[in-house]
Amino acid sequence: MSLNGGMLMAQSDQATGTAASDIVSNVAALGRDLAQSAKLIAEVRDEEVEIGTAPKEEVWRSDKVVLYRYKAVAERKLKIPLLIVFSLVGRYTIVDLQEDRSMVRNLLKLGIDIFVIDWGSPSRADRYLTMGDYINDYLDGAIEAIKEVDNVDRVSVLGICEGGTFSLCYAALHPQNVENLILMVTPVDFHARDANEPLSHGLINLWTQNLKGEDIDEMMDVHGVMSGELMGFVFTSMNPVRNALKYNLDLLDVTDDKKKFLNFLRMEKWIADRPHHPGEVAKQWVKDLYQNNCLVVNKLLLDSQRVELPNVTMPVLNIYARDDHIIPTAMTRDLGKYIGTKDYTELELPAGHMGIFVSGKTQSVLAKSLADWLFAHDKS
Repeated sequence: MSLNGGMLMAQSDQATGTAASDIVSNVAALGRDLAQSAKLIAEVRDEEVEIGTAPKEEVWRSDKVVLYRYKAVAERKLKIPLLIVFSLVGRYTIVDLQEDRSMVRNLLKLGIDIFVIDWGSPSRADRYLTMGDYINDYLDGAIEAIKEVDNVDRVSVLGICEGGTFSLCYAALHPQNVENLILMVTPVDFHARDANEPLSHGLINLWTQNLKGEDIDEMMDVHGVMSGELMGFVFTSMNPVRNALKYNLDLLDVTDDKKKFLNFLRMEKWIADRPHHPGEVAKQWVKDLYQNNCLVVNKLLLDSQRVELPNVTMPVLNIYARDDHIIPTAMTRDLGKYIGTKDYTELELPAGHMGIFVSGKTQSVLAKSLADWLFAHDKS
């Protein structure tokens, strides 16, 4: 064997030994991470993973719907209170996920009086509740209760996702009750597309627009609801690889930091608690909005009333998430061309659909931007 051949074999043996050593080290590290994960999981108690813990009190109730008022933590600086209206497909607690990632707590510290609607847990018994019931009855009832409790003539409304669409419809039907309207990650033009957005954005649009009307009717007739489990599956399917890996790779990344581990668990707890959609509301949501795009052409009927967006004449702030794959920005941008107000502002934030509320990047921006806009429109 030549000298060069011997040197190559020695280098090869050394490389093989190094690679084997690296594999053994990585396996050992993985074992330690798994053991640490098991230890952390065993030590965690339910009270450590509580969400939506900002103190509040019930002020009104109708059927399963409850209106809460958050307890003040600072001197009140605005006369007009703010009502938060969340979607039916998730819990409002995402706006107060944990103490250091809470839009609600940040707004309270800035002196804003805040109410929130809890839609409760719809069941088969609520099969025939309509969007009109939620908007003209429950939402209107909550706002009337706030007006009485707070001795005001109007309320500022902050609608989020589907709750934003409900709020927009309410503002068009009852503009005399709304001082200011804030929308966040809210679908408006359900057929809008942006060629520059990733292909993975807007898959719910494709799914709903390809459902047959008779299939939607049959689903609601059989189950009475669009189940939370189904919607959870739909959301998971929009990013299957990412969602499959989060319970191993993501979990292992936070095993050495209990705070990050608890953050992870709180978010997963929120995701797992997905309410059902009342059957008739789900039918209207899919057929009238996703399929027929009735809202932007002023053809949406609620309790025989036509929702006409030009009637929205109060100041409007429209906030959307740049990386939103559930409600792509094209669906929510450009609301200004459909409504009647000239006082219209858009704000883009660098986050995803839910990250807009809990991302560390948005915590210092979101509440302050909301408060600054409300203060600028304070007429007291």
